Order: sequence, then C-alpha cells, then structure tokens
Amino acid sequence: MTQAAVSELDERVPGRRWTVRLDAAGRGSAAVRISCSRPACAEQRLPSAAAGRVAAVAHLKAHLRAAPAPRAGVYCACRAEGCHAHLPDTGRHARAEPWRCGGPVVLAVVTDREGRWWQAMECCSRCAAAIPGAKTAAASQTPGPQAAERPAPAATDTGAGAGAPQFSDHQVPAGPVPAPRSAPVRRRPPQAKIAQRVIPHDLRPVALRDELTELGDLFRAYQQREQPDLALLADLQERKAHAFTTWADVTCDGALRWEARRAGQAAAATRLQHQQRTGGTTDDDRPAVARLLTVATQWDHARSVLAHVADHTPLPGPEARLLVLMLTLRTAHTGTGNLVGQDLTALGLTDPEDLVEKLTGSGWLTLPGTVGDLLASRPENPTPITVPSLTPHEDGTGPFTFGKKMRPKLSGWAQKVVSDKKLRKAKAAAGTRLLALTLSAGTDASGRLGPGGQGITLNALADWVPTGPGELQHLVDQLTAADWLTDAALTDAQLTGQMTQRVLPLTCPLRA
Repeated sequence: MTQAAVSELDERVPGRRWTVRLDAAGRGSAAVRISCSRPACAEQRLPSAAAGRVAAVAHLKAHLRAAPAPRAGVYCACRAEGCHAHLPDTGRHARAEPWRCGGPVVLAVVTDREGRWWQAMECCSRCAAAIPGAKTAAASQTPGPQAAERPAPAATDTGAGAGAPQFSDHQVPAGPVPAPRSAPVRRRPPQAKIAQRVIPHDLRPVALRDELTELGDLFRAYQQREQPDLALLADLQERKAHAFTTWADVTCDGALRWEARRAGQAAAATRLQHQQRTGGTTDDDRPAVARLLTVATQWDHARSVLAHVADHTPLPGPEARLLVLMLTLRTAHTGTGNLVGQDLTALGLTDPEDLVEKLTGSGWLTLPGTVGDLLASRPENPTPITVPSLTPHEDGTGPFTFGKKMRPKLSGWAQKVVSDKKLRKAKAAAGTRLLALTLSAGTDASGRLGPGGQGITLNALADWVPTGPGELQHLVDQLTAADWLTDAALTDAQLTGQMTQRVLPLTCPLRA
C-alpha cells in the first residue's frame, strides 16, 4: 500500500458498531434487562428471557431500518479491535502478506449462539465473510479505498440474502461464540460444579441453582485458605446439606440425599471440633470439651472395636470380654503387640492367670512363653503376643479399617477409661469398667446417654456388657459412686443418665 493510501486511510472514519445485550435483572429472578450501546437507547426490563430475546431482536431491527445502508467513506469497524483476519498468521501455512480489507463496506450482523447479544457493524465484505456466522444486512454501492490498490471479491452474503437479517429467538444454547477466526471453533461454556457434580444450567428453581453455584465457589475458596476456619466450614457444610436435600427433592436422586446426610454429619462434627479447640459452648450452653479422641472418625473406630469384640470373644462373662477388648486394641493393626504384667493386673480381674491360659488354650491368643512369664514381664522387657484372628489376610485386609497411627490412640483411650483413678480406688470390677467403656462410646455431644440423649436400651447394653439385669443396677451404682454418672435411671427397657463433667473428655459422641 502506498504512503498516500495509508494517509488517506488514517483520515477515514471508523465504521459504526452497536450491540444489544440481554442480561439477568438480578439473582434469583427470571426477569431480564435489555441494554443497547447506543447512548440514546434506554434500558428495558422484561419478565422472562423469551420475551427479552423477542424485544432485543425487535430493537436491533429498528436500528437496521433506521440505517438501511453503510455510510460511504468508512473503514472496517473490526479493524480497530484486532479482528482475527487482521492478525498475522504464524502457522504452517502463513500468508505471504498481511490481511488487507477489500470490497465494498457492508452492514454485517453477528449474534451470540446462546441468544445473549446481537451486534451490527460497518465492515468490508472480506472481513464479513471471515467472521463466523456474520450476516450481511446491506452493502455500500461505492467500494472503499481498501480496494484501490488490490481488487477484492464482491460482497458475500453469509446469511439469508441481502435483505433484512433473519433472527431467531428460539436458539438452543451451544456455547459462547469464539473470537472471529478463519474457521469457526466451538467451545463448551464453563460448567458450574460442587463436590465434583455438575450443576445443570437448566436446574430450577433458579434460587437453588444460584445457591449451589455460590457454594461450589465458596468451598473452592476455602481450600485455598492458608489457615482453617472450622466455624466457617461448618456453616458451609450446613448450607450444603440443606441445598442438596432440596436438589434431591427436585430431581428424586437418592445419591444427592445421601450426600446431604453426609454434609449434615460433617457440619456437626466440624462444629464440635471447633468448640473443642476454642473452648466455646455447645448449643445448650454447656462448656465444650477437649476430648481425648477428637474427631468423629476416631469415635466410630472405637465403637467398631467394641462391636467386633462383642461378636468374637471366645469366652463368656464380662472379665473375658474386657480382657479380649484390651488385647484386641493392642494387636488390632497387625495381629501382634507387646504386653506387660501390669497391663493385666490393672484390669481388676479375679484370676488373670487362669483367664489368659483359657485364651491361649482356645487358640485365640499365642504367647512365646508361659503365662507366668507374661505376668512377670516389665516395661523394659515386654512380652510379644499374637492374636491370629487379627492377622491381615494376603490382600492386606483385616477386621478393622483404621491404620497403625489410629490404633495407639484407641488403645490409649480405653486404657485411660479402665484405669481411671476413682475406679481403681473403688476397686471396681471388670464389669464396671467394661460398662464405663460402653457408656463412654454411647453418648450425645453433651454427655447424655444414648442417641439424642434418649437413653440406651437394655438389649443394646446386654450385647456389649454380658451381665444379667440384676447385676446391671449394681454396676450403674458403682459408676455413680465413682463420679461417672449422674441422674442415672434404670428401667425394664433402658438406661438413661448423664456422664459427669469430669469424664466428658473420655466420651465418644454418637453422630447426629
């Protein structure tokens, strides 16, 4: 292009461009607003997206009727904004020379695939042909100076002809229109997600979709925090539980309902953990407790060991049950562990030597020496023991799912309970200590017995503590005297009561 042509082009007026947009009027509402880039056009509001598309198309058509043909002496509007056709091609088949506008100036119309905006602009026919989906509304009768040096092809109508453009207000969303290219490229719209689930763009009500989208963003933002905020996380889990319940009601998806229950459980456990760490209060203004086992998964594992021992104790009676429980906690991960004589004599057993011999005689327990050697062993020279039934299988699995770091925590918790100072001082029997363990694993967050503080049934107690109904009252009285229980009431159906403030740190609350 000559210097004179360049100077002439610089003095020319850029082509007009105006855009009509369709946007949501506000969160949680189906109303939409129509805006036009022309300063004289006032914003419109309509009750629905369908009505908005009809009004937006009519508004743009009114502009096209008011400007039926492009002005003479203008150059491409797209050229001023880095149109793809004007960018140098650095690919394998690079053009020998930069793109040049050519042909008469036309009035081209481009629309969004999702029906969110419509744009009209004055550009040359070559650029109109290079823009995917562009439709020519009208053409100038005088070719522009772009064609002075190099001839260009005639104007091309990429749409329905040279007349008024044909618009559709029933377009199927298929992703946003990509930047103008020589070949159209379709991209998927970004998908809103929460908990690895895609939130459908057509989910109704809209308020639910907006809540799920916002929660997904908040959870991702929380993951980027440098320091945890358990109170905030508990609030997010509660909102998630409510939102997923509503989502499940709308879609009848059982998996969503299950996820909602999990979120509710996570919210309760997180809030309780926050109370324990901060020394706050519970919902009924009781002081929060710094528990020995701090999280809900540890409490569940403790109950799983109690349940396993209740089903797999080879000998009858509470003394055998208590001893098997403590040995199980010592060997739960690999089937092997270490034991000293004091571990047995501190359990309040009537005849620990005879009981250990019965366990070894049944094959449940294996010792490298005699029972006497075990009772005489000291911490500096412990006795290795083996429980064959707890040895992992060839595939590495065993009766428990917790790992080697969890096992000593559970064992320490049980040892703390059975060796409680007041129980030892009262010379509590093995049944009393076993009942203390059972009740510690069966309270609500405030220490009331049973799910929701409603009490524990006698059938459940009989499964975990093998004593008769007449003996149970004596065990309850011993725990009351040892400052473990208050307000204890034993009926023909259940045991109710409250764990004392002194032993609340040893409790493992049931999930809500």
